[in-house]
Amino acid sequence: MLSNRSLLLLLMFAGSTQTALADASMDRVLQELEPEERAHQVCNLRGLDAVRKGSHLKGVDRVTTTIQKPATFKDNVVTAKGGAVRAKNHWYFLDFTCAVSDDQMRAKSFDYKLGTEIPEGKWEDFGLWK
Repeated sequence: MLSNRSLLLLLMFAGSTQTALADASMDRVLQELEPEERAHQVCNLRGLDAVRKGSHLKGVDRVTTTIQKPATFKDNVVTAKGGAVRAKNHWYFLDFTCAVSDDQMRAKSFDYKLGTEIPEGKWEDFGLWK
């Protein structure tokens, strides 16, 4: 029979193994993308985390880099002047600059400016959804 401590360690190991497996799976998917697309996706993921932690918005679940004009990728930096973030089925303008590693697998920095809420009547114009 397992002691409480052994059970706790087993559960912690199982949780960390699942996280490691998810990270490895994500890495495999990212490696299949072209470098620029990989950089955009890495920045989107980092953006979700950054806005969740650094803003008043709750329920952040989507970031898109291009609603007003295309995001750019140069010298391992993604610059989005005209992106958006979704929180609890509301969209907000989002500009950001995200530096990625040389292999485009990790975001090294993410600086952003959260804008005003985008009226639902404009969502279709920007290709946004509920």
